[in-house]
Amino acid sequence: MNLVPQFGFLELILIAVIALVVVGPKDLPRMMRQAGRMVAKAKSMAAEFTSAFDQMARETEMEDLRKEIDALKNDNVVTQAKRELEETVKPINDELRKEASALKDDQAPKPVTDNDAAAAENNSDAAAKS
Repeated sequence: MNLVPQFGFLELILIAVIALVVVGPKDLPRMMRQAGRMVAKAKSMAAEFTSAFDQMARETEMEDLRKEIDALKNDNVVTQAKRELEETVKPINDELRKEASALKDDQAPKPVTDNDAAAAENNSDAAAKS
């Protein structure tokens, strides 16, 4: 939808004749230059306005696409299967870790005390005498 009125050739000629009569031939070129500058300024402002709206539309569209991509990443079949598998395996891994730590605690060497060192020395002396 175009909001700018459409002027044909005859309308332009009529406007030029009226301007020539009202303004006069001496000031007409200066007035036409000013009118041209105003039209150019209006066109540039309209182009700026449209480009700003286009950019906002692109940014909104990009944000929507990012949201859709994130939703697809989080809600796809592979991610759901991975999540379910991790939930299933987690209790098994926890139990295995508990068992492993219990085995380490049972097999850990006991610290040597002075009494244990003296008993071991007595045993080695007795074994050497026999």
